[in-house]
Amino acid sequence: MFNKILIANRGEIACRVIKTARRMGIRTVAVYSEADAGARHVRLADEAVCIGAPPPRESYLVVDKIIGAALATGAQAIHPGYGFLSENEEFAEACAKNGIAFVGPPVSAIRAMGLKSESKKLMETAGVPLTPGYHGDNQDAGFLRQQADAIGYPVLIKASAGGGGKGMRAVWKGEDFAEALASCQREAKSSFGDQHVLIEKYLQRPRHIESQVFGDSHGNCVYLFERDCSVQRRHQKVLEEAPAPGMTPERRAAMGKAAVDAAQAVGYVGAGTVEFIVNQDGTFYFMEMNTRLQVEHPVTEMITGLDLVEWQLKVAAGEPLPLAQEQLRIHGHALEARIYAEDPDKGFLPSIGKLIHLAPPAETLNVRVDTGVEQDDEISPHYDPMIAKLIVWDESRERALARMLQALADYRVVGVSNNIGFLSRLVACPAFAQADLDTGLIERERGFLFPEGAQPPAEAWLVAALAELVRDRQYAAAEAVASRDPHSPWHARDGWRLNGMTRREIRLRLDETERTVNAGYAGDGFVLEFDGQTTLAAARFTDAGELRVDLGGRRINVTVVSANEKRHVFIDGLCFVFAAIDPLFHAGSGGGAEGGLTAPMPGKVIALIAPVGSKVEKGTPLLILEAMKMEHTIAAPAAGTVKAFHFTVGEQVSDGAELVEFEAEKN
Repeated sequence: MFNKILIANRGEIACRVIKTARRMGIRTVAVYSEADAGARHVRLADEAVCIGAPPPRESYLVVDKIIGAALATGAQAIHPGYGFLSENEEFAEACAKNGIAFVGPPVSAIRAMGLKSESKKLMETAGVPLTPGYHGDNQDAGFLRQQADAIGYPVLIKASAGGGGKGMRAVWKGEDFAEALASCQREAKSSFGDQHVLIEKYLQRPRHIESQVFGDSHGNCVYLFERDCSVQRRHQKVLEEAPAPGMTPERRAAMGKAAVDAAQAVGYVGAGTVEFIVNQDGTFYFMEMNTRLQVEHPVTEMITGLDLVEWQLKVAAGEPLPLAQEQLRIHGHALEARIYAEDPDKGFLPSIGKLIHLAPPAETLNVRVDTGVEQDDEISPHYDPMIAKLIVWDESRERALARMLQALADYRVVGVSNNIGFLSRLVACPAFAQADLDTGLIERERGFLFPEGAQPPAEAWLVAALAELVRDRQYAAAEAVASRDPHSPWHARDGWRLNGMTRREIRLRLDETERTVNAGYAGDGFVLEFDGQTTLAAARFTDAGELRVDLGGRRINVTVVSANEKRHVFIDGLCFVFAAIDPLFHAGSGGGAEGGLTAPMPGKVIALIAPVGSKVEKGTPLLILEAMKMEHTIAAPAAGTVKAFHFTVGEQVSDGAELVEFEAEKN
């Protein structure tokens, strides 16, 4: 077994590998970019080496720098994690040339499965079922259009070297094919350095089910059952679970055999995932093989009781697989939710910023949190905006769903937009709860998942007001202690008056709604008037920062986090963000810069589409911004004229920067 390994990755997966390595007595070396100098994986590792500037192409994707770090620190093996260089055959070859073990499959297997078109040919030879499509080398746009027409719409254009939903477009009619192809090729070139694509039939209401396979250098290969990853947005997984709901023993065995056949066809060694697209009737087709550990591997670990990173390290060291197929068992049900810094209400637009408050649920035998960040860390624009993976396990799917709902309700994130509320609705969605699954579930259930005009309960307004009153008292007490005369009555915030009760207005705003809570002081508590109701209330902050509230005899524990003028109220599993309005502050009339289109986040301009001076219709693409590894199209907000672009292709822009000068047509 190795004494020291280097982890050629960052964030959550680097921390995950460090955890297992430490348990096995293996020392770890982290690599980091200048942006990650204070990152959690750097703090956890035994050693760390800086490998360059923040952009991945200058650090995490530079083979020579990572090999150099391994040689300089005496690392005997390199674990690539997932993403970055994990499926890069040149990197695996460089490890071999320098006498460093690559914790992954042989170069030949990466090469064989790295190009989707080539892997399809191999799978056809191995007898693995394939989706109808074109997987050849002819990349002429006209020819590809002909193939799509012959297959029949809808079709899916996929980057041959891609993964994670990058370089993938669904096309529903022929006239949209050329634009979708160009966009797909552009994103594939940017993400993978290869714009080669393949065309496949886009199946209606398919499920995405994958089999975890493991091979060793002694000729053994097993499957560790399957995961259902059907719940996706933009072809990226949101919720995963194991085992797949509705899977019969016969179908599980057939799918597992097909996965093992696929792995053995390329002499696979290590952890891999064979992904299938599955019809509602249970028929399945090979989609691709990921020659690495998957993001969602924890759900497999939870139902098998195994540590897949430990298996990876043992196999890479030349040991045989710890267990044979007949020794593997499924126990219970597990789900994984990906906690992202993103805004689901704005098309899942990624969010960046400082994690002002971060409190995950407590970890137990049933709840696990895999994360690469801690409170006060930054979500950077340079990398994937994942905050954590929340994994739960229980004896049945029904109980696991309840576990997940409770764990999500206990999660507290302040400082960046996040998808926790959306995930809670997703888990509670009747279609998901009843396992009515397909890759279009989120779109199909938009009415439930994106409710309009949802109003917070009265308790949320009262709690926000109470937090203001209690903090005001605490501030006064701290001032008194620090003063020369701590007993001076001028420090009191008890509302005492000689005749009558002092009243105070607490003004709050939630989105566009502004409300007032009238508060009167009553000893250690308050009398609150809101919505025509009067409530006797009291509250105090605990040492852990929770607010213990008594509202008319009803006692609840909530969390209220202040960030500038915002008050994040976590109550009954929901979070409401109020703005505290200072009546002494008078904002200017302000107003946005009409005629301008701004950047929704920091990024790089990669294409200017509409010519300056052109007249366009509403929704016409004007430019494309690349940010957080995704393309974002800036479209015309109305019919009008493009007057000017303020940036050229290749320029970096900041959040809120005015990109386009646009003149709307006058009615």
